[in-house]
Amino acid sequence: MSTVYSQKQYHIDLEEGDVGKYVILPGDPKRCAKIAKYFDNPVLMADNREYVTYTGYLEGVKVSVTSTGIGGPSAAIAIEELANIGADTFIRVGTSGGMDINVMGGDLVIATGSIRMEGTTKEYAPIEFPAVADFKVTNALIKAAEKLNKKHHVGVVHCKDSFYGQHSPESKPAGYELTNKWDAWMKMGALASEMESAALFIVSAYRKVRAGAIFNVIANQERRRLGLDDPQEHDTEAAIVTAIEALRILIKEEN
Repeated sequence: MSTVYSQKQYHIDLEEGDVGKYVILPGDPKRCAKIAKYFDNPVLMADNREYVTYTGYLEGVKVSVTSTGIGGPSAAIAIEELANIGADTFIRVGTSGGMDINVMGGDLVIATGSIRMEGTTKEYAPIEFPAVADFKVTNALIKAAEKLNKKHHVGVVHCKDSFYGQHSPESKPAGYELTNKWDAWMKMGALASEMESAALFIVSAYRKVRAGAIFNVIANQERRRLGLDDPQEHDTEAAIVTAIEALRILIKEEN
């Protein structure tokens, strides 16, 4: 239910019927129009705070895209409110920084799970509960990447709250902890780092909805640190078209 006396959800400014059950979740509001151009008959449904929503159709089925802003708190709000009005399948399309030295700028990373090194999910579930992606949604993303011949990696990603804590940990009072844990995540094979996946997976588990995530890798600071080639790629188009294809796969299988 809404937390206020209104049919519309307080933050996303939407109500039942405004969105499809399948929703793509970018962080950047400006990315919504870029994604919506792949829909049939897209319509701008709401633009409130960091939450921009378009709704259209894929394979004759209603689908939507809603931006979440940066970080876990705003992503959690989006998922809660979208679930309140009927959405039940989410694919996050985002950007990330590579961690594993085999992950390069321009590659795609499909997350199977997320390291909960952030604060939002601790207010949902004890830290022992894992943040894992839905198997069927993840499989659809993998099939889509293979079909489109996109270079991709599949595995665990690192989710944090502090962007600059990742990029300049030595400058922070708690830098000793950030550095030591980063080393642990590297040794455990974490592929990339970003800021929303843990909230996406934990809130979706709590709400009994499905979620997957795909990330464009912008660059890899570990490759740079080792003096290896470190190409940069800021264009998210490869991740977007892969997510769209994954939705088509799910829709064809389920409708």
